Amino acid sequence: MQTYLLKWWQTIRISWSKYTAYRLNFFLQVVGPFLVFFFIKYNLWSSIYEGSSTPVIKGYNFSDMMHYHIWTLIISLLGQGYAAMNLSEDIRLGRISSYLIYPFEFWEFHTAGFVSFQILQVFVSSITLCLAVFFGFIEFPSLSIILTGFSFTLFMGMFWFTMQYFTGLLAFWLEETWIMRVLLSIIVSFLSGYIFPLELYPEWLVGALKYSPFPYMSYFPAKIFMGQEVNLTLGYSVLTFWIAVFAYINHLIWKKGMRLYTAAGM
Repeated sequence: MQTYLLKWWQTIRISWSKYTAYRLNFFLQVVGPFLVFFFIKYNLWSSIYEGSSTPVIKGYNFSDMMHYHIWTLIISLLGQGYAAMNLSEDIRLGRISSYLIYPFEFWEFHTAGFVSFQILQVFVSSITLCLAVFFGFIEFPSLSIILTGFSFTLFMGMFWFTMQYFTGLLAFWLEETWIMRVLLSIIVSFLSGYIFPLELYPEWLVGALKYSPFPYMSYFPAKIFMGQEVNLTLGYSVLTFWIAVFAYINHLIWKKGMRLYTAAGM
């Protein structure tokens, strides 16, 4: 067991060093999201509220809307930052042949890389939160709200990883999977409430999404951070169900893909 855990630790360390190797890239990764938020979302919603005949849109005044979008930004950094690009390249270029003889399986290697990325994103999202508090966009919530929100968002990140893993495994049949990743990101952004709060959507659509994973990827954790009452049991239950579904699908795709795998890129 000690040797097995050491493999995980060393893989996480190697992945961490790769993510932080380029200092300028790491610096932009830290400050970039907040700058993009300010120049795009803040100015966009400022214009919308200035041109509106009412100061409240579906229960959100301008301050509430900014609070919501700051939290969805932090949530996206913390739980939706991982991409399966390296995973798909390993398959497409035939690099998984080496993993087949390693004492560390393919899924273990990429899961360890995901854990390393999540550790980095905790730091990045914390910096973004501090910047938002410093510039007066939001007030720092209580410790219990922070812990509850971060815990749920990190759990949601596990679901995002299983979805990304799914798109990466499609490289067994697709030459490029980036289209699938972009399409997935667009769907998630729209249905999760990242672009607009779900109160702005038709009621029938919100009701239909209740037992899908999408509302729990932005809207639901944003409400946690804003201190509003949510059904945590339902949120964890829905995500657990969908994590299990995608984990099983990924297992089946891997078995099918390995039967077809020829290491053509080697």
